[in-house]
Amino acid sequence: HYKTRCFKAAAMDFDDLLFNMNLLLRDFPEVLFKYQQKFRYILVDEYQDTNFAQYLIVKKLAARNENICVVGDDAQSIYGFRGANIQNILNFRKDYPDAKTFKLEQNYRSTKVIVNAANSIIAKNKDQIFKEVWTENEEGKLIRILKANSDTEEGNMVANAVFETKMNQHCQNSDFAILYRTNAQSRAIEESLRRLNIPYRIYGGLSFYKRKEIKDLLAYFRLVVNPRDDEAFNRIINYPARGIGKTTLEKIELAAGVSGKSLFEVASSAMHYVKGLNSGTAAKIEEFTTMIAGFHRQLQMLNAYELAMKIARNSGLLKELAADDTDEGQSRVQNTEELLNAVKDFSEKEQTLFPDEETGELSAAEVTRTLDKFMQEVALLTDADSDDKDDMNKVVLMTIHAAKGLEFPYVFIVGLEENLFPSVMSLQSRADIEEERRLFYVALTRAEKQVTLSYAETRYRWGNMTMNEPSRFLEEIEESFIEKPARKISSSGLTGKPGDGLTKESVFIKKQLKKISTSEGTAVQGAETPPELIQPGVEVEHERFGKGKVLSVEGSGPNMKAIVFFAAVGQKQLLLKFARLRLVN
Repeated sequence: HYKTRCFKAAAMDFDDLLFNMNLLLRDFPEVLFKYQQKFRYILVDEYQDTNFAQYLIVKKLAARNENICVVGDDAQSIYGFRGANIQNILNFRKDYPDAKTFKLEQNYRSTKVIVNAANSIIAKNKDQIFKEVWTENEEGKLIRILKANSDTEEGNMVANAVFETKMNQHCQNSDFAILYRTNAQSRAIEESLRRLNIPYRIYGGLSFYKRKEIKDLLAYFRLVVNPRDDEAFNRIINYPARGIGKTTLEKIELAAGVSGKSLFEVASSAMHYVKGLNSGTAAKIEEFTTMIAGFHRQLQMLNAYELAMKIARNSGLLKELAADDTDEGQSRVQNTEELLNAVKDFSEKEQTLFPDEETGELSAAEVTRTLDKFMQEVALLTDADSDDKDDMNKVVLMTIHAAKGLEFPYVFIVGLEENLFPSVMSLQSRADIEEERRLFYVALTRAEKQVTLSYAETRYRWGNMTMNEPSRFLEEIEESFIEKPARKISSSGLTGKPGDGLTKESVFIKKQLKKISTSEGTAVQGAETPPELIQPGVEVEHERFGKGKVLSVEGSGPNMKAIVFFAAVGQKQLLLKFARLRLVN
């Protein structure tokens, strides 16, 4: 149907242009000859990003005269997911044996540290045209690595680092770029920047809370919290599609205007208020309003995450998003997952905790953090949103793919964890891993003065806490280019003002995060370890829960608490004076 419509309109999309040009040059030799005569000299820029169809077109056009010049950098071939084929540039000498290669190896952008660190990374790739990039610029600062307990803390650390650098170096907001592997990662960064009143913009995309799939799910939340929210009702009454059309909605709006009722109130008694409504449509409207009313009744019974997940599933929204298997569709699923992760994080913080005197485990009192409270927090976060497009003095947030070709004095690359960067989808083959490494190379070389890398030890995935290994790319940077800084955190995470004192230190150590195995290590025999010796990163043993790893410690004296991830039972929060933990060798 799409192709028929295009043909009727005498229109082609980009793929059609390439495909039909190939057919034209293949099936009509006289046309090929005409254009070979017309284009005697051919120049192709960004040759590393060409796909197979473009390769064939160029090869046919250049076949007669072989006056062809291509420009590109194989180390920046990062669009394989769009069909780009790095072999086009790698095999150019095979296609044209007499070709001459000119290597432009001087870098005019970055410091020596950044250039050499990037060289040490890309050297690990097997498929490449070998070159040694160099620069006459200054030596520059070492690459910083920030280690966080969670993605929320990572966002806080990055925002604080931006604030401190800005104050110390007298920089503009626009001097900073924060790069991430997937769009969904922007949520935690955005929220941290908002809390410090640091203006930012999303390059080549929308702010997290302005993305359609986020606004759709939030509209469900809004209507459940406040059934009189007519804007939310209009947005979701027929999404996912329920067979409630525009005409029916206009009738409901008319009846609401006449009766002075909200749209939801009218829809809840549609047969009474709306004239000329057939029974089939009325049944669909009743099914929708009954579902929303059911969610509303559970508003004070379930915590925010339990209800949010129930809404996302039962409304059909998750199923609708999952049905789209395109790259854009998968990005929408990731964004929705990230919103639910934010709700989960909200549900589990700031609860009143009481210890079990036998195990030391802390459990929440009956104080439920509900969905309406989450929506209040979102409203506060997004209240100051501004669309002043003339003001360019903002921190730039973007995916690494969107950053190609750009440059910034200070670059932060976040989420450097296995299965995130490199992506879990790239672990099946060497070629895919090499593309991820090229992507990291591109990210590093966006920076002029300084690069900061960060990773989180834990992240929520569909509401479940997962432990993360640091990315292999961190280990691949030559150690001489890395600064190993202390981590600034307050006793309850990064909740203080920028520049608050150093209360704990955490040094990045390669291969520090190894998977916990119940067979590894032996507990120190004898009495339990004094609570003040329990530090983040150490392995401990609990009498009931077995071996685990300490993620964070807060408080002091008899109020010291620790979050520990146990291999056998998952994450637990413990009051240390009752937990009787023992350090493991």
